[in-house]
Amino acid sequence: MPYLTRSGDVWELYLGTEGHELDPDNPENRFSSAWITGLETALEQIESAATGALVITATGKFFSNGLELAELSDPSGLDAYIDRVHGLYARMLTLPVATVAAINGHAFGAGAMLALCADHRVMRTERGFWSLPEVALGMPFPDGMASLLAERLPESTRTEAMTTSRRYGSDDAVAAGVVEEAVAVDDLLTHAREVAQARAGHAGANLAAVKRSMRRAVLADLAPTATR
Repeated sequence: MPYLTRSGDVWELYLGTEGHELDPDNPENRFSSAWITGLETALEQIESAATGALVITATGKFFSNGLELAELSDPSGLDAYIDRVHGLYARMLTLPVATVAAINGHAFGAGAMLALCADHRVMRTERGFWSLPEVALGMPFPDGMASLLAERLPESTRTEAMTTSRRYGSDDAVAAGVVEEAVAVDDLLTHAREVAQARAGHAGANLAAVKRSMRRAVLADLAPTATR
């Protein structure tokens, strides 16, 4: 279950279970309903405080391996499930604090897109890939996810990533504009905290308003299906 800590001005949101390197129930940090609820609860706390800055990272070998396959197998609940995932993206995109993703391991599919919701992205070197495997799996991109990718990636990278399912290592991810920096794993969290700390002074309602204004188009596409 995702958990939240704070040291001074910097929040740290972990996509894993406290006290476990690998969550025995969700070792790949997939978007199960319970996992989404845990992440929603953490984001509510950050929204309520509206101070500091946020580092989002994970435990184990995965940042997140994306959607929960069991949730996708229920057609009757699929729209509501995708709406919840889109809702997480919208909240991340509009938090009243600066956000830094410290990508500690594999970030695939919906997990790769969650990383893109951060204002700044740092990816570990040596191991781990960022990838959108949907086309290889025969899965479409919902409009909200496609809009998010259009907002956050250069066109050439988006075309390659969405239509080939390429796996980007850290250096390739920097070159492609997926992440801003590649950092050795031993320095990953330290550097992410430094970036977050440098941006903490801008937290508050105005920062959230600026983000909503910047990202108006993608937020409209991420809105719940029933309200569009």
